Amino acid sequence: MQSTQAEPVLAQPAHTRNSAQVLALPVFAGAIFLSALLLFSVQPMFTKMVLPQLGGSPGVWSVAMVFFQGLLLLGYLWAHFLAKKLPLAVAAGVHIAICALVFVALPIAAVSMPPPPAEGQAFWLIGLFAMSVGLPFFALSVNGPLLQAWFARTGHAQSSDPYFLYGASNLGSFAALLAYPFLIEPLFGLSAQSRIWTLGFLALAVSLAACAAIAIATRPRFASITGAASAVAKPDIAPVRADYMSWILLAFVPSGLLVAVTAHISTDVGAAPLLWVAPLALYLLTFVVAFRDKASKLDAATSRAHVWLVGVALMGVGSGSRWVALGLVVSLLVFFVCALASHRALYLRRPSAGHLTSFYVCMSFGGVLGGLFAALIAPLIFSSLYEYPALLVASLLCRPGAWETMKSAPRRELARIAAICAFALVVAVAMGAFVPDAKTLATGLAIAFSAGAMLLWRDMPKAVTLAVFAALSGSILHAALAQQDVRRSFFGVHKIFETQDGYFRLLVHGTTIHGAMRVREADGKPSEGRPAPTTYYAFDGPLGQAISSVRERNGGKLSHVAAIGLGVGSLACHAKPDELITFYEIDPLVIDIARNRSLFRYLSDCAPGAETVLGDARLTIADQKEKSDVVVVDAFTSDAIPAHLMTREAVALFRDRAKDDGVVVFHISNNVMDFSGILARIASDLGLVALRNHDRVARPDHPDFRTPSDVVALVRDPAHMGQKAVASGEWLPIAPDASARVWTDDYSTILTPILAKLRLHL
Repeated sequence: MQSTQAEPVLAQPAHTRNSAQVLALPVFAGAIFLSALLLFSVQPMFTKMVLPQLGGSPGVWSVAMVFFQGLLLLGYLWAHFLAKKLPLAVAAGVHIAICALVFVALPIAAVSMPPPPAEGQAFWLIGLFAMSVGLPFFALSVNGPLLQAWFARTGHAQSSDPYFLYGASNLGSFAALLAYPFLIEPLFGLSAQSRIWTLGFLALAVSLAACAAIAIATRPRFASITGAASAVAKPDIAPVRADYMSWILLAFVPSGLLVAVTAHISTDVGAAPLLWVAPLALYLLTFVVAFRDKASKLDAATSRAHVWLVGVALMGVGSGSRWVALGLVVSLLVFFVCALASHRALYLRRPSAGHLTSFYVCMSFGGVLGGLFAALIAPLIFSSLYEYPALLVASLLCRPGAWETMKSAPRRELARIAAICAFALVVAVAMGAFVPDAKTLATGLAIAFSAGAMLLWRDMPKAVTLAVFAALSGSILHAALAQQDVRRSFFGVHKIFETQDGYFRLLVHGTTIHGAMRVREADGKPSEGRPAPTTYYAFDGPLGQAISSVRERNGGKLSHVAAIGLGVGSLACHAKPDELITFYEIDPLVIDIARNRSLFRYLSDCAPGAETVLGDARLTIADQKEKSDVVVVDAFTSDAIPAHLMTREAVALFRDRAKDDGVVVFHISNNVMDFSGILARIASDLGLVALRNHDRVARPDHPDFRTPSDVVALVRDPAHMGQKAVASGEWLPIAPDASARVWTDDYSTILTPILAKLRLHL
């Protein structure tokens, strides 16, 4: 940083401080906390509001993230303008006027817009967000840096270094993050949430007016920032280009790593509901810990643990884990330390209070870039989750003092290390041609490189370089040598591979099998002819029973079957040659895989004329003109639930798409949630009957690779299931809980099915 002329810093005598200065800290901290609380609660609330309008596509959440991060950046830019270009009184008046204007857009609700177009839905969604919630979110996003800038002018004892207030902001975000899924969502519907949020914003507006009044009334009598903390305040040195770039980079890496580690956990460790809460909560917590001077006591321990934990994490990248709990703990611990190191480096490189808003603008810009990279760009350029190990390695460059250490390393030493590692990589690839177990080879190399990085953690250039090759050997090399086909779409990573005995080929998304097909018989010869459905879709499984029983009831023929969720197309072989079946699938890559006869032959050999409709079923099935004998809802993705497909409105839609004597079948197999009670309650509300067939028997020796499955059928009359199903005694009615709240587009909570599953195991 280049030095500018700084005036002497004078401490304001205690007897000259008025009551407004005494109130400054609690009032400002409370306003910043409340603003962050409202900011983080409006995001999940409004995103959930628009799910039925544009379906439950992950694209809705991703576009929402991009929109909110972009608007946050605009808010920080506006805060910078208000703090730097306008007098305090004028800036306060302008900001409070904007907050008053927000009440025109309250209570928050999705505005009425024409139906989304067939293409360019992301732009349509951004327009919906902007018109519905753009102004309230913008007003909130300004508060964090602006209130800190105002506090710096109050002459309070801590006003010379107001960055600690960023901790209050993140505590508010942290509180909202935990409160929404565990308290707000279970207790209140969306309309009630919106009304409560309006009251919260009213309280915030009053708090902002109080902050402005205090800032104006307590402007110090001295030309410089005053206060008892001024002795440790940052010197007033103007930032240079390198400072701006470092702030952006130090925010980019942890923001991108937040998205990457969430994807890594759900893909390679284990999928579970609310899992996204843990990384985001830790991310916010690192700001609370890092943005304070007392955290310097942790710097040495954090620095040592950082390289060790990154090395441990790189050993297991791409190889999965049988110990799900251990893998989850390690992944979260590594992420916490990486983010904490980056945010500590940010705090240590913070400028003086006079350049506070510039600092937050750069930090926000880096966060936007990191989120865009990991959420939108990485899925387009990487076939697997390579961004995760890459960002882990990049975090080593973001430790406090890392760049200074790198600059001091002789170029000759760096060149020697690079040459050795390049040679090692060539040897590793060559060995891969002769080592049959690619996972063993890759993991072994990862251990070797990571161990070197750990032992050399004091020598930053060597540690970083070796860690890079640990990532290469542990993930990229593993994927290149492993006998599996890894493909990636906007909706996740799809792995196609064969079982160890070579009898079956599987499609796995995340941690869930989405279909399997026999490719080799017991005698070793390739399977030929019409393939038989396997896993959950075996002919004698609950789904197969439902379809065959309704067919028998209809005299041996079904006119039409609607299947929500394609997988590898297993259900196609439940249809006879003269029966029509339509698949509704949101992921175009899944359609490509299912239609590739060299991978799976269900569609090509059983129902080559089957129609596949691309898009979210909540929207596309509404356009179906022909009513179906059976509607199969099988849209779970790696234990993630499409909640908008299990509301009263959605079930009513599926019921209307079925014939009067038709059956709506939900495949609800799940490791951690039980949806039978939810569906039974909705069925009772709609005048339907819910029947459940829970096949708990695992039969790995079954010729069709049969797996347990849990299926619920909704019918107007149990007789509509057909005599075959009724006589089996396996379809049992579910007694609805009249006291349970019906899931609707306005109300749903993930805690209900989680607690229901826990009760089954108690």
